[in-house]
Amino acid sequence: MENDREIIIYTDGACLGNPGAGGWGAIIIINKREKIISGGSKETTNNRMEMFAVIEALKKATNEAVINLYTDSKYVINGISNWINNWKNNEWRTSNNKPVKNCELWKKIDFYNTNLNINWHWVKGHSGDEYNEKVDKIAHGEALKFK
Repeated sequence: MENDREIIIYTDGACLGNPGAGGWGAIIIINKREKIISGGSKETTNNRMEMFAVIEALKKATNEAVINLYTDSKYVINGISNWINNWKNNEWRTSNNKPVKNCELWKKIDFYNTNLNINWHWVKGHSGDEYNEKVDKIAHGEALKFK
């Protein structure tokens, strides 16, 4: 993508059953231009789809940009804001000494968080936020392809 100063990213994941068929979607906005990316999996979880959306969107970013990333996933927000440092300090184990779920995806998100200038924002799902509603529809549409 281009080396512009600000990138706005909205992400979402969906699962039909948990686990079940899943989909993810992201909208990347640069200079008022929108790029949509999406995908899915036949057998997955909602949390994994939320994380895939974040990872795939951040792959498109550059370290010259300020990234404002919006997600309705408290799992992603809490993981990156509150839990990840303890997980890393405990060699990717939880406070109960169990392996961190989705560890390979958390490591990817941590890599991008360390190497890019990301401002993380939680947005309440299904609350009328235009882009959150759009990525929700994209993620659900992708999940339906795998059902």
